[in-house]
Amino acid sequence: MKDWSLVYEGFIPSQQPLRETLCTLGNGYFATRGAASEHKADGIHYPGTYVAGAYNRLASEVAERTVVNEDLVNFPNWLPLTFRPSDGDWLTLLPERLLHYRQELNLRHGVLSRTLRTRDATGRETSVATRRIVHMESPHLAAIEYVITPENWSGEIIVRSLLDGSVINSGVARYRSLSSKHLDIVSLGEAGEEDSVFLVARTIQSRLETALAARTRVYLADEPVPASRRIVRTAETVGNETTFSVRAGVPVAVEKIVALHTSRDAASSEASIEARAAVLRGGRFADLLRSQERAWGALWRRCDMELVPANDEQLILRLHMFHLLQTVCHNTIGLDVGVPARGWHGEAYRGHIFWDELFVFPCFNLRMPEITRALLLYRFRRLGAARRLAKEAGHSGAMFPWQSASNGDEETQRLHLNPRSGKWGPDHSRHQRHVNAAVAFNVWQYHRVTGDREFLVHYGAEMLLDIARFLCSICHYDEASGRFEIHGVMGPDEYHEQYPDSNETGLRNNAYTNVMTVWVLERALEALEILPPESKAEVCERIGLTGDEINLWRQIVFGMKIPFHGDGIVSQFEGYERLAALDWDELRRKHGSIDRLDRILKAIGDSPNRYQASKQADVLMLFYLLSRRELRRIFRRLGYDLSDEVVRRTVDYYLARTTHGSSLSKVVHASVIDRFDRAAAWDLFRQALKSDVADVQGGTTPEGIHLGAMSGTVDIVLRHYAGVDTSSPVLSFHPRLPPGLDSLRLRLRHRGQWYKVGVERRRFRLEVDEHGLAPRPVRVYGVTHVLAPGSRFDCRIPASDLL
Repeated sequence: MKDWSLVYEGFIPSQQPLRETLCTLGNGYFATRGAASEHKADGIHYPGTYVAGAYNRLASEVAERTVVNEDLVNFPNWLPLTFRPSDGDWLTLLPERLLHYRQELNLRHGVLSRTLRTRDATGRETSVATRRIVHMESPHLAAIEYVITPENWSGEIIVRSLLDGSVINSGVARYRSLSSKHLDIVSLGEAGEEDSVFLVARTIQSRLETALAARTRVYLADEPVPASRRIVRTAETVGNETTFSVRAGVPVAVEKIVALHTSRDAASSEASIEARAAVLRGGRFADLLRSQERAWGALWRRCDMELVPANDEQLILRLHMFHLLQTVCHNTIGLDVGVPARGWHGEAYRGHIFWDELFVFPCFNLRMPEITRALLLYRFRRLGAARRLAKEAGHSGAMFPWQSASNGDEETQRLHLNPRSGKWGPDHSRHQRHVNAAVAFNVWQYHRVTGDREFLVHYGAEMLLDIARFLCSICHYDEASGRFEIHGVMGPDEYHEQYPDSNETGLRNNAYTNVMTVWVLERALEALEILPPESKAEVCERIGLTGDEINLWRQIVFGMKIPFHGDGIVSQFEGYERLAALDWDELRRKHGSIDRLDRILKAIGDSPNRYQASKQADVLMLFYLLSRRELRRIFRRLGYDLSDEVVRRTVDYYLARTTHGSSLSKVVHASVIDRFDRAAAWDLFRQALKSDVADVQGGTTPEGIHLGAMSGTVDIVLRHYAGVDTSSPVLSFHPRLPPGLDSLRLRLRHRGQWYKVGVERRRFRLEVDEHGLAPRPVRVYGVTHVLAPGSRFDCRIPASDLL
């Protein structure tokens, strides 16, 4: 595999769903799966197009009750483009007809290319070469170049190009029994010229109008080909068929330029008017390709990471950054969207927003923090909804939902389908209150990295303070222990929803939730200290924050309970060590993969609530998010010991009991154990890299990428291999290359200043961009240096950090 190209040789029907996800093209405004333009959804192909943050609610009958789900909508398919000889069949991708098939995703330029050669039933051989883009510079545009070369025949050919509004949401098998038709067709027809058409669809409940326009033209040697055209339409599709002559060995190029607009676009009159105007002035494919390459070049100059040796790890790391940028980028600024757990690449998790921004934002904080700022405003706009949710639950402050979509309501389903048993069961995951700590953490990290005081004053402090109020309100004081406790919650693990044989949902004193509650309260108190007096008074008055509440926060940060096993290991939650042990070898022998142990156990009438087993990192998330120094300070203030020996035994204990049923799990573990065992951490990092490329969870990636895991691998390179530390206002470095790398180069931006970072086996180099404003302190291996714009710093890697 090349460093910049993901290549697939041959057409393998069973692999198409995975390839379509990984070859999705997007620009932060909309994304389209890498499906073949010759096919509709048919069990092999699934040509989904998704507009960022565009949802619709539908009711369904499930287990004798009505449930309402809000889904990311599959919008009209703009891809359909195929051909046939005038006396032949339309091209379809049948393995027995394909003589050659190759697909390539060019990450550097955001281009999906394909070459194929086919032989029809009469022996006619035809070569096809296609290129496709979803335009990064002009986010409403997309285009296909479709070059047809008759190899051993001449004659008349018909090209059919359509906009298909008959699509439904059917990309996730376990959702197919639910309501899936989200669109009504409003209008369709010609778009002003005989080679152009338009289609307008409206979501049934949310009433979002989406307009697509398409222009299809044919060229020979860069000149228009004489052709006849006719409009083809049904109630839900519109397009044209173009008929012209071809000669053996002479290629003809079909260009399909598409525009997509919605009724919520800024600086827009009406979606249909804007789409039709945009497609007519869209230019040729070559023009769009040049500007596409320019736009992607600018992004890669900021975001690329160069690894030596450039093995598969280099390509996959770039693939992860590529999909991150296709999901959220500069085009996202100004849109009211969050960070979808599965990207805009499919319909898994219904396109909802969970806590994955916790893993995504570090990638942008140090490159393009303006994107983080825009995405944090998604949460701020839903602060009112979070306050309502807290009040309805009997709490104070703001309680953000575990799953969010359009308006900030709790979108977590009440029932969950176990695909292993085919049965619906209760879903208690809404009790993961730690999502609120994630929002607060993201607010504070953005402020700490950027120094954006205005954001803190106008948005961040209010979110932080109201989250602190909520977390405080779920605490209670236990007279017997003299400690504050939190009951009735779930941790990140997700396997444990309640105690065995208990009718009450939730657990007591989840360590991660309790410690992060202390951390949030500390940051809220710190925010009150650093806010300008007038701003502090205004925000406290606005949200009704009292001195008594603030005093209670101070008590909690000194008195929170953290559960421990009898041998000193930090307990995932109170009573974890008393759960039954599992025979892991026997489980693997019997079931093979046990990644989703919860489904295995529930399918046989058992429950993971009974066992010492974790789906993913829970306690260990503390070691992932917080520095060793910060975590020790919190534990010491609470009166607990957190020595290196306790940390190591805690890590080993949970690593042996974790099934890695979440794509995030190996990312977190690779980060945590890097401080103890760099070889084992490198192995876990490589496994995490392959999570989506190899679809290690057995069929989940075809439904959408795992954006948090992709971003997490990028963050490991930043935080561990380049050694970037932003836990204080001074940018710090403590680089340590893993066994598989000889060198690493990247750029980053801290408080407006750009740096070039180079790490080799024995040397560390730092270059300060010459256009900086003033000298800045930078800490390298604990020593502070003041570096002026245009200066360079070079030092040897300490012997203690060499492998």
